[in-house]
Formats: sequence, structure tokens, C-alpha cells
Amino acid sequence: MTDKTKYTSFELYRRLLLEARPYWFHISGIFLLSLLSTPLSLLNPLPLKIAIDSVIGTHPIPAFLQVLLPDGTGSDRDILIFAVALSVVIALLSGLQGLASSWLRTYTGEKLTLAFRTKLFRHVQRLSLSYHDTKGTSNSTYRIQYDAPAIQWLAIDGIGPFITAGFTLAGMIYIVTRIDWQLALAALTICPILYVATNTFRPRLRSHWREVKTLESSAFSVVQEVLSSLRVVKAFGQEEREQERFVHHSSEGFLVRLRLAWAEGGFSLLIGVTTAIGTAAVLFIGVRHVQLKILTVGDLLLVMSYLTQLIGPLASLSRMTVHIQASLASAERAFSILDETTDVVDKKAGIPIVRATGAVAFSNVYFAYENAYPILHDISFDIRPGSRVGIMGITGAGKSTLVNLLTRFYDPTRGEILLDGIDLRNYKLRDLRNQFAIVLQDPILFSTSIAENVAYARPEATDAEIVNAARAANAHEFRVFCISSG
Repeated sequence: MTDKTKYTSFELYRRLLLEARPYWFHISGIFLLSLLSTPLSLLNPLPLKIAIDSVIGTHPIPAFLQVLLPDGTGSDRDILIFAVALSVVIALLSGLQGLASSWLRTYTGEKLTLAFRTKLFRHVQRLSLSYHDTKGTSNSTYRIQYDAPAIQWLAIDGIGPFITAGFTLAGMIYIVTRIDWQLALAALTICPILYVATNTFRPRLRSHWREVKTLESSAFSVVQEVLSSLRVVKAFGQEEREQERFVHHSSEGFLVRLRLAWAEGGFSLLIGVTTAIGTAAVLFIGVRHVQLKILTVGDLLLVMSYLTQLIGPLASLSRMTVHIQASLASAERAFSILDETTDVVDKKAGIPIVRATGAVAFSNVYFAYENAYPILHDISFDIRPGSRVGIMGITGAGKSTLVNLLTRFYDPTRGEILLDGIDLRNYKLRDLRNQFAIVLQDPILFSTSIAENVAYARPEATDAEIVNAARAANAHEFRVFCISSG
């Protein structure tokens, strides 16, 4: 699959759930904790109703609460104290539920993101050099660092609250219907409008987010390329040119984000107006019902409080579309890189090799980058063990390509390369590359100690072996200087 491949939402969710499978137990815990918010939300406006109807007014408290009072009814003072205590208990339970849910969501989300990033990083390292030559390393870096966290939002911060909001919505509808079915019907009339609006804006939002991610990745690539080649940029005085290139890519992203903000704003405006109309309709009908003695003032306040929580989940479910489409666009990019296959395949049943004798043979080797005109054309030669060979030629003649083929950074387009009489493709890749010592044209140091850089190819090397290697490379004095001055 390529970056242009469009994944369906169903396919993305299926793969996300498979990635999250090791954490289903944690996610189930988050889901159960989230469900506790539904009854707590339903209880939240109850103390206000009790205070208005049973303390200020003369209505009895709800029957299911009478067992909590000393004589089943209680004085106005007892009922008021009960209402105040109930509000404090509900607030405390809500706080504890939120604390536990937040901690578990953070723990699970970070573990899930780390596992997904690790999987992406492992796969990117194993992709062939031709992929990185074509796409650039910054593209992969952006996807690992910024696209991978989409799995956390979709699996934990998106799907869980989405389901919880659905349960809360069902509970609110049931209770409001029991109080006044006409109010519930008026509130639910906004559902078809929200559904149509969501389905209309969803493809547009996904497309805009996909474009934003692509352009942000391009701007990120400019920064990484310039900073990693700063000596070259400074040597040729190209700072202004590179700045213009960065501004150009960033400006394109800026314009796309403006279009995205316009689409999101229009969607939010439509949701806001729709929910306001629903609230106004319920308020009008509710006041009329109070005037007709169908409802008490406490009932109306209870219904309006529930309505706020009823329309809230409806609006939240719709507004989640914005975040979901952004995360799905990122998930698309992350999975597309996982679906890339390497050109250099390591056979599972490859031949192990400990120490090669060094007989090398190129037999009718052709090689072309991206199926273009062959860089190497019908190359054949033999090198005996222990020989010293120099390869000469003009720039672009294929000198580096020969070495890259020998270490299987690439595979020949045609022909074969033999080491000790065996095709390189039949060896285990790790064993094959352990047969070569390579000195690159440009020095590369990893962000670790000098000793670990010296021992990079053999992490298990002893201190004595590291010192001997440094002396052989005439780098021991440098190492000692760094230790004494650091």
C-alpha cells in the first residue's frame, strides 16, 4: 500500500482494536469506570429538586429516598441537610471516579502508544534503503512521533467516551420520558439533524486532516534535513534559501489549516444552533406544562438539568467527529508505513555464516533504482580471498552501489552476487553483514558515550577490546581527552 491508499473507517478501527488487544483488560476497566459517571450524572440534579420541591415547596421527597430519613419523611431542616449531604456525597464519588478513570486512561494510553511506536520504529528500521531514499527519513520520524499517538485517542479517549455518552444518553431519555414524554420527544427531534450534519462533514474533515498531516510532515522534513546538514548549508551560505523553503511548506499547511478551521467552525455552529433550538423548544413546552400544573417547578428544573446533560452527549458525539477524523487521518499514515514491504527479504531459513573466507563473485549483475535506467549493466568479476581491490570511476559510475549490493542494502535487479560460492540472498542477513567492516565517507556519532560508539557493531565488547579498537583507528588519544575534559 502507498500513502495514497484510502483506508475505510471500518478497516482502521479493526486494526486499531487488534493493536489494542494486549490492553483489553485495562480498556475494559476504563470502560466500567466511565459507566459509573452515568448514574452519578443522573443523581447530580436530584438534591436541587429535593430542596425546591420538598423544602421550599410542600411535595414529598421521592419514595426511593424516604427510607434514608429517620421517620420516612423528616422535617424541612432534615430534608435540607439530607439534600446538602447528598450533593456532597455525589460530588465526592464523581471526583473519585474521575481520578481513577484519568489515572487508568493515562497509564493505558501511554503504554499503548509506546507499544505502537516501538512497532513502527522496528518496522521502519527493517525497510530497505530504497524506501528511505524515496520517502526520506523525516517522513518516518513524523509518523512515529506524531501520528502514532492517534491509537491512544481512538482506543481510549475516543471510543470509550463515545460508548459512555451513548449509555448516558439512553439513561437521560428514559428518565425524561418518565417525567414528561413530550419534553423527551422535543429534545430528540434534533437527532436526525445531528446525524445528517455529522455524515455530511465527516469526509471533508478527514480529507482536510490528511492534507494537514502531509504538509506538516513536509515542513518537518525541511527542518530535519537542514539541521542534519548544517555544515553544508553554512558552507554555501544557503540559510535564507532554506528558510524560504521552510516558510513555503509551512504556509501551505497554514492555508489548509484555515480551510480546516472553517469546516470545523461551520460544523460546530450547526451543532450549536441545532442544540439551542432543541433546548428552546423544551423550555417552551416545559414552562407551559408548569403553568398547566402538569409539572412542578422542581420537575422542570430537573428536566432542564437532564436536558443539558442529554443534549450535551448528543453534541459531544457529533463534535467527537472532528477529533476522530484527525486521529483516523494519523492512523491511516501510521498503518500505511506498516504495510510497506522491504525490497531486501531476509529468509527465515537462511544459511548461517560465522566467518567467510572472502571469495566474492559478481555474475551478470544489473541494478537500477526505482526501475529506472540501470546504474550497473552486466557486471561480472571475481575477487579471491585475501585480495585487495580498489574500485575507481567517475561520480555516479556505481562505485558505492557495488558496495551497497555486496552488503545487501539493495538486491540486484538481475544476476547474482556470490560469497564463498553462495548467493548472498541465501544467507541470514544479520550474519552476512557481520562479515563486513565498513568505514563511511561521513563520520556518524550516536548520542551516547564514545566507548559505545566504538563498540557499536559489537555491544558485548570488553573495555580492553574497545581500547584496542580505538588505538587501531588512531582515536584513543581523542577518547582519553574527552574523558579527562568531561
